[in-house]
Amino acid sequence: MQYTDQIDRTILLASKPKRIVSLVPSQTEFLHDIGLEEEVVGITKFCIYPSHWLKTKTSIGGTKNVDIEKVRSLQPDLILGNKEENTKEDIEALRAIAPVWMSDIFDLEDSLSMMKSIGEIVEKKVEMAELVQCIREQFDSFKPKNSNLSVLYLIWRKPFIGVAKDTFIDDMLTRCGYINVLANETRYPMLDTIGELNPDLLFLSSEPYPFKEKHTQQLKEIFPKAEIKLVDGEMFSWYGSRLKKSVEYFRVTCEEVTRDDDKQKIK
Repeated sequence: MQYTDQIDRTILLASKPKRIVSLVPSQTEFLHDIGLEEEVVGITKFCIYPSHWLKTKTSIGGTKNVDIEKVRSLQPDLILGNKEENTKEDIEALRAIAPVWMSDIFDLEDSLSMMKSIGEIVEKKVEMAELVQCIREQFDSFKPKNSNLSVLYLIWRKPFIGVAKDTFIDDMLTRCGYINVLANETRYPMLDTIGELNPDLLFLSSEPYPFKEKHTQQLKEIFPKAEIKLVDGEMFSWYGSRLKKSVEYFRVTCEEVTRDDDKQKIK
């Protein structure tokens, strides 16, 4: 069978994959949730869901420093990667071992398309369809009421790095009704003049940098008028089956944030 991935590369598979290596945490969780307990043989050290796979599956290194020889030893017949998560050098080396299907995710539709494509490849169409329908119905019914609040979403410090357009996180922020103060930037810009941005909300992500409460207090000096909140980075950036939990998290988060000018909860 012939399949085209999200970077327009074609892979050929003689039959249903029986030995899969996943290089992306959010896609690993998806593989578990559609029932590939036996087929997945290798995952990265960052693939923390489901937790028992950390003990039962072979760790093949990190997302950006894959142990190529360990992957080779697993004799996979399919490798699943992502353009942003994995390095070009690793992917090229892995293509010499097995077919590599790559995702490239910018928004919710890309995510759902990824799940549909992988579901077809691994012959889990029913499970995939149920999951995709669940996610779509939740997002379709989500009607945020806190529109017009500007937000700065930080993923790193020293230097500060924010989230701009052309990212999955930005699509999630937009679906929550927020206005990204980095709308004129792209991807993940370093912020040398962070104090000039003046957002209504400052979201400090739990990943990849693990922001803590102490950082909230430090940043309050830079943004005295902003509502500063620690947020779950998995909910905003994981583009697999984690999305079935995201909408409820977004709904609660939207209800918790307040405007500094009137200190009234957004209902």
